[in-house]
Amino acid sequence: MSVEEGTVNHGRLLGTVCGPQDVKRMTAEQLDILAAEIRDFLIAKVSRTGGHVGPNLGVVELTLAMHRVFDSPRDRLLFDTGHQAYVHKILTGRQEGFDKLRQRGGLSGYPSQAESEHDLIENSHASTALSYADGLAKAYALRGEKRSVVAVVGDGALTGGMCWEALNNIATAGNPLVIVVNDNGRSYSPTIGGLADHLSSLRLNPGYEKVLDTVKDALGNTPFVGKPMYEVLHAVKKGIKDAVAPQAMFEDLGIKYVGPVDGHDVPAVEAALRAAKNFGGPVIVHAVTRKGYGYRPAEDDEADCLHGPGAFDAETGKLLAVPSVKWTNVFADELVAIADERPEVVGITAAMAEPTGIATLARKYPERVYDVGIAEQHAATSAAGLAMGGLHPVVAVYATFLNRAFDQVLLDVAMHKLPVTFVLDRAGITGPDGPSHYGIWDMSVFGVVPGLRIAAPRDSATLREELREAVAVDDGPTILRFPTGTVAADLPAVRRVGPVDVLAESARTDVLLVAVGSFAGLGVEVAARVAEQGYGVTVVDPRWVRPVPAELVELASTHRLVVTVEDGVRVGGVGSALAQAMRDADVRVPVKDLGVAADWHPHGSRAQILADLRLTAQDVARDCTGWISGLDAAPVDPATNGARAQS
Repeated sequence: MSVEEGTVNHGRLLGTVCGPQDVKRMTAEQLDILAAEIRDFLIAKVSRTGGHVGPNLGVVELTLAMHRVFDSPRDRLLFDTGHQAYVHKILTGRQEGFDKLRQRGGLSGYPSQAESEHDLIENSHASTALSYADGLAKAYALRGEKRSVVAVVGDGALTGGMCWEALNNIATAGNPLVIVVNDNGRSYSPTIGGLADHLSSLRLNPGYEKVLDTVKDALGNTPFVGKPMYEVLHAVKKGIKDAVAPQAMFEDLGIKYVGPVDGHDVPAVEAALRAAKNFGGPVIVHAVTRKGYGYRPAEDDEADCLHGPGAFDAETGKLLAVPSVKWTNVFADELVAIADERPEVVGITAAMAEPTGIATLARKYPERVYDVGIAEQHAATSAAGLAMGGLHPVVAVYATFLNRAFDQVLLDVAMHKLPVTFVLDRAGITGPDGPSHYGIWDMSVFGVVPGLRIAAPRDSATLREELREAVAVDDGPTILRFPTGTVAADLPAVRRVGPVDVLAESARTDVLLVAVGSFAGLGVEVAARVAEQGYGVTVVDPRWVRPVPAELVELASTHRLVVTVEDGVRVGGVGSALAQAMRDADVRVPVKDLGVAADWHPHGSRAQILADLRLTAQDVARDCTGWISGLDAAPVDPATNGARAQS
């Protein structure tokens, strides 16, 4: 049934689903109708809020079958990646929350323990679920609990190295565990890598049906789940198993393989899952699905099958937001301009060519771009090898994802003083995707890496300038970080002191306000507000925040108070680093650092979260005025050459 046809019955069956038990009672015909209604529901709701519509349209039948075979929450269903769990949320009683999906007070875009007992793991970074599943299965075995563990691995997660580390241990342990490979041939864009090619060749091989006939003849009348699957767990001879790749690959690891099965055929998937559940050891069920299935605009979207759009028109799939220049667009265009001039510049990304802008470079210089799949660790060390070979790699990933490659950046790149530039998109508080996707850790985590330079542009002009400066560095790694969304209007400097831009200054030197990156505009607004109270504020943008510029320390020494404001965690952040540099230089001016608390901040709009964190112009101006007026009231400390003691 098409989405359009299902609209007539929209909600008739879906309205009766309050939990998995309701799905278990339905007939095959009802399940077909329910699947169509779920797709209508997803399109109607996600089109208004934005979210991961393509991946979830592709797992409707798969999720229905899982909830019919297994008994959640006693049986644990783990989703990798977490953005393919919308249907799971619908079937576990959370339909009403979709009106505010990824908005304050609404559902998270990922599994959430706070929402439901049916959710367990909240970390939405890919390639982790098999490791969770391995530990859970071992725990249940040790405790003597008869509970199933099911890990749904999809959207390219098998390109991540952790999956293969986990598979090795899962095979060795031999505990009951069902691994559902949701094989849609994609992550954000088409999945990259040898395994992806292996699975793809199987899906597209015209001779596969002939192999299945051979298996059927060898086994007589012992069907496993009906067309097109047959009993292969026990009795198939090695020679036939080798012909049905990638079964042999997984079974060589010691894990039984079932498939491929049509992931949009509920009875077929259900039968495969029941057999896997009853096997008593680790089993891979290979389900072939189509991302965006049942919704023409998603199916026709070659870039990413409407992977995670903002609000869109439900009829056409077209985005509703007025087109604007994004930070990513500016980076992508400037990278191509640099590559035109410098043939040694190459691009690397981890399954995110379009979202990070690397795809723009790939379209012009396909031979100079490498998409390594969901493998950030490999991306960093492969970049090190490219640099050793005389190239300058630009590795573009989301800020939150580079956390996974800290050791590689530290020891494989920085220790060898290699010229690798890491470009971190979606740095800072990004909003709707929630705590696992906030890029608030990078300036703190990577700030400890010796020889690493970190730049934080404030607008399109400084992004272009600092990217060129980063690529010009030839004696160590660099990081360029910027937020998501529409790029800020250009904010010219009044003057430049070394690498530091002065954005506003006053005859009075009461406060030096160090505004990092996208907070530059906020800093200028704060200066105007504080000036109304009779105090003078100098606003500076360090541009390069690590290592701390000596000129910034010198500027600090000429003011009565230093205030830093940054879109990253305070612990080990820019403010902390500046305070340390000032202590080392024996500059005794007090420092107040404003930033993000090291905590798990809920999803919501960026503006809402910054308001919660008191990182608005009004809040910062009020704090600055209070602090500087407090210095006026403090007694003079002779030990500081006439400066007033800090209260």
